[in-house]
Amino acid sequence: MQINNHHLTYCSNIHPGESWKETFENLEKYIPEIKKNLNIKAPFAIGLRLSNEASLVIQDKEKLVAFKKWLDDQNCYIFTFNGFPYGSFHREVVKDDVHSPDWTTEDRKAYTLRLFDILAFLLREGMDGGISTSPLSYRHWHSQPKDWEYAMTKSTEQMVEVAIRLYEIKLSQGKTLHLDIEPEPDGMLENCQETLDFYRNWLLPIGIPAFMERFDLTEKDAALALKDHIRICYDVCHFAVVYENHGQVFKAFENEGIKIGKIQISAALKIPIPKTPKARKEVEKTLFPFVESTYLHQVVGRNSANELFSYRDLPDALVSLANTDQVEWRIHFHVPIFLDTYGQLSSTQDDILNVLGLIKKKSVTPHLEIETYTWEVLPEDIHLTLGESISREIQWTIENM
Repeated sequence: MQINNHHLTYCSNIHPGESWKETFENLEKYIPEIKKNLNIKAPFAIGLRLSNEASLVIQDKEKLVAFKKWLDDQNCYIFTFNGFPYGSFHREVVKDDVHSPDWTTEDRKAYTLRLFDILAFLLREGMDGGISTSPLSYRHWHSQPKDWEYAMTKSTEQMVEVAIRLYEIKLSQGKTLHLDIEPEPDGMLENCQETLDFYRNWLLPIGIPAFMERFDLTEKDAALALKDHIRICYDVCHFAVVYENHGQVFKAFENEGIKIGKIQISAALKIPIPKTPKARKEVEKTLFPFVESTYLHQVVGRNSANELFSYRDLPDALVSLANTDQVEWRIHFHVPIFLDTYGQLSSTQDDILNVLGLIKKKSVTPHLEIETYTWEVLPEDIHLTLGESISREIQWTIENM
């Protein structure tokens, strides 16, 4: 739906199901319920997540036409896809495999191009469309310098090939499509500085010559075209976990001409680390229900000198809890955005409010997507039904916009 010149949606990766049949059944079930709960009469936006399996099925022209008709009949539209999770995302171990296949592979490129063909068909006239994607790869898969160099080079080359295809679509169809890279903890890009370095040292040096040769552009126009089609998915949870200042990040991106394609409205867990052993035991007991086997829950700790310390997963952090000198932990666990506390724990909801305040003053993107996908693995005491949960998240966001 459109609010204050922004398109607001929720990401359908909240719904379990990998096949197109399961994906569509979830939309048929929940979209009317959510619209009714919120009394929405205006066009309603859907942030679509298609697995690779689902994308192979829906690319069939007959199915695409039928789905587009369903969207029109429901007064719904799509402006963004979540193209980060390629395979299964619910009810089995995902962990670091969420990055697989990464951007060094042909499979990742082919999947992403397929999603763009689908999005181009579904996109309403006059709108731009974006697909969020992995931050190249998982950094712990590339621990050796030569491996890192290869992964950065190959990933960038593949993304440039996608950008070239998107520029061709713009020339032939007049539609602006963008690939939105989503930095996250332990991704090859996880914070503002690494994102800036990627553009300066990899994307532009590799991409500008490719665009100049392919389209006979000047160096300046090639850079502009590249930045138009390769943007950033700004996940508020992810940037909060690594303790970024959102206003400073927005300014740094603006100064570099880096566009934000989409803001994902999401919250992380946050907890102060007490000093006494007894209190730390209570923290451990409180965090234990959040230890689960499906997703990675990276932890970033901060000490009193503002130095940051990373843990690959919550169990790794809990091992150090008794003796750490850190004063705060932030945990990559997409918790409900409409709650700011969970018993002894709190969330980074203030970061969302900060970002919403910033875009009221100066919009950085018209695309906003609520992304909470961990409902099935949340502790029982903060469970709601799925329809109620999505509705409350949208309503909270509307009220705070």
